[in-house]
Amino acid sequence: MEHRAKSIRPFIGAKHFNVSRKFYHDLGFEEVVLFHNMSLFKTDSIGFYLQDAYVKDWVDNSMIFMEVDDLDRYWKELVGLNLTDKYEQVRLVPIRDYDWGRECFLHDPSSILWHFGEFRK
Repeated sequence: MEHRAKSIRPFIGAKHFNVSRKFYHDLGFEEVVLFHNMSLFKTDSIGFYLQDAYVKDWVDNSMIFMEVDDLDRYWKELVGLNLTDKYEQVRLVPIRDYDWGRECFLHDPSSILWHFGEFRK
């Protein structure tokens, strides 16, 4: 099978939908409201659907990996957003080095774990 995909968009839940919407705006994503309880958040050609739906086991086990072009720059920008001061549940974990590359972590207001990474060249 030959995949000629243009994008892949995971669906993620939100414990407090409007708090998560504001968080993703602050993180630099553009919101496209689809329904009163679901929005598409996008940047460039990637995106994800945020739903006003919360199932603890599902959300607690949701992880998203986003590859970035310069992890050091991205980390500095993340820290500069002061998200941990603005949102009670948000946590940042500094850059870690691995044999495959490097990544840092961000827990969103609902505990979804974002991995921001850069692969070795």
